[in-house]
Amino acid sequence: MAVYRFKVSFEDYDDVTREVDIKSTHTFEDLHRAIHISTGYKPEYSSSFYISNDQWIKGQEIAYMPSQRKIDRGVALMEKSKLSSFIDDPHQKFYYTFNFDRPFDFHIELIKILDETPGVTYPFVAKSNGEAPKQFGNVVIPSAATAASADDDFDFLNEMEIVPEDAAEFESVLDTDEDTTEKGSDDVEDEEDEFGDDFADNEGFDEGISEKDDY
Repeated sequence: MAVYRFKVSFEDYDDVTREVDIKSTHTFEDLHRAIHISTGYKPEYSSSFYISNDQWIKGQEIAYMPSQRKIDRGVALMEKSKLSSFIDDPHQKFYYTFNFDRPFDFHIELIKILDETPGVTYPFVAKSNGEAPKQFGNVVIPSAATAASADDDFDFLNEMEIVPEDAAEFESVLDTDEDTTEKGSDDVEDEEDEFGDDFADNEGFDEGISEKDDY
């Protein structure tokens, strides 16, 4: 049985690539899941492959967890679409968008057609280069239980994309600034008292000057 070797590249991260071996009879859902075994992402998000030309222009869509609008339009479904049914070029390309809510875009290219190797379980990650970026970056996604209490305190931090660890550090800096400010105010008061005492001690000196002026 034929085995396809696909090179998987992040569109925005040139140094992160994977090579995935998969049987020609497997589906696009199998490829979708194999890609995210290699990236460490959770695959249960609406995503699509698009048949592509050499310029990565999107053609026919093959969807996973599609919207009702796409279903009504008759979009092809990953779980029902075998890879072999959509490959007519030895260097077939697919443009792939994972998770439309927070998308990552990929270039998928067929680079080899191999014979099945006995004892190998397919799909199989044949090669891995570079560390995949975090699935959700630094965005804080609070649980429902903590969201209400956290919203008021951390809204402006979330807008700055500060993670909880950074927020704690940020708070400690604020506390330090407050202590410094309070200490500074006390120091000013102490200085005022000190100068006040000095002027009080010099009252006699001022009187002496006045007496001399009388002469």
